[in-house]
Amino acid sequence: MAVRGIRGATTTEEDSETAIVDATTELLGQLARENALSAGDIAAVWFTTTPDLTAEFPAAAARRFGWGDVPLLCGHEMAVPASNPRSLPRCIRVLLLVNTDRPPSAMRFVYLRGAEKLRVTA
Repeated sequence: MAVRGIRGATTTEEDSETAIVDATTELLGQLARENALSAGDIAAVWFTTTPDLTAEFPAAAARRFGWGDVPLLCGHEMAVPASNPRSLPRCIRVLLLVNTDRPPSAMRFVYLRGAEKLRVTA
C-alpha cells in the first residue's frame, strides 16, 4: 500500500472561529466524498492558513469531523504579496496523506469558494 497526497483549499469571508470551522468542514467533507475516504485511510493531515486567519485552527474542524485519531498539523502559508496571481486572502489549504492502493491519477483534489484559482498555472 502506498501513501498518496490529496490537496485542497478553500476561503472564508472573515477571520472567525465559525467561518474557519465551517469552511474547513465543507472542504474535508467534499474531499472525503470524492476520494471515498474514511478516517482509517488517513495517515496525516497538514493544514495551512494565510496569515490573516488566526481565530481558530483548521484542525479543530477535523476533530469535530470525526478524525480524532488522525495526526494533524497547522501552520501559516508564506505571506506572498497580494499582487501575485496565486495569492488569496483568508485561505485554508490542506494536504491529506492517505494510505491507498489507488494510483496517483485516482486522487481527486478539491478547491472551493474561489480557491480554484490556485490550480491555474502561469
